[in-house]
Amino acid sequence: MELALASAIGVLAAIGIYLMLRARSFDVILGLTFLSYATNLLIFAGGRLREGMPPVLEDGVAADLAHHTDPLPQALVLTAIVIAFAMTAVSLVLAMRSRADNRSDHVDAHETVEEEAPAPEDRA
Repeated sequence: MELALASAIGVLAAIGIYLMLRARSFDVILGLTFLSYATNLLIFAGGRLREGMPPVLEDGVAADLAHHTDPLPQALVLTAIVIAFAMTAVSLVLAMRSRADNRSDHVDAHETVEEEAPAPEDRA
């Protein structure tokens, strides 16, 4: 189980870094999203993988980590998911605005853009 989780974290991080190095803004945003997924799995794995163990204290069960899962990584991941969703929404809005202003999806906005033909009323 740990090998599968470590492999998933590595693959998601590699995909995220590869996409963040691309020149298009949508690819960069998608790369940030994959990197946040890898980070969430890393935080979740930091709390040790325990199958069938509850994260809350119960009556009659000893209050140690041998009988429970650490609830802190789960709470951190839940918070990180909400923050990543908000960050993705803001990044998408900024990318759409940049695309509208620069007429380019390029991150540095230096992609060559073909000149548009002038409107018929502009020709004189």
